[in-house]
Amino acid sequence: MSVTCDYCGNGAQLVDGTAIYPHRSDLYFLKFWTCQPCAAYVGCHRGTQKPLGRLANAELRQAKQDAHAAFDQLWRFHTFGQQPESYQAMTRTEAYKWLAKELGIEFDKCHIGMFDVETCQKVVEAVNRRAFR
Repeated sequence: MSVTCDYCGNGAQLVDGTAIYPHRSDLYFLKFWTCQPCAAYVGCHRGTQKPLGRLANAELRQAKQDAHAAFDQLWRFHTFGQQPESYQAMTRTEAYKWLAKELGIEFDKCHIGMFDVETCQKVVEAVNRRAFR
């Protein structure tokens, strides 16, 4: 398997967690694809070399964190039975179907791990619109 960096076009290297998180021994066994010149990386699905999304630099990693912080509220409260009154209970799949419709993309292409900074910002905006209706 090969992974190409979206920033520079070079091939990424497969490394273990010691290269990305040297201070986190609990992550040493995980695999990551990294482009060192671009300071971009992405984790792999456990037990595989399949990337969880696209390589992300610091700006994109922050945008993904912001998108997840907003989006995950739509389904995590439902999962734990703590849905605020202003939210209609949704499963994770239902939440992603809603998001795909909001973003005007196909459901099978709707995953925060694959989004760019602009799309992550649109996720936050869409969730905020929903929350303040």
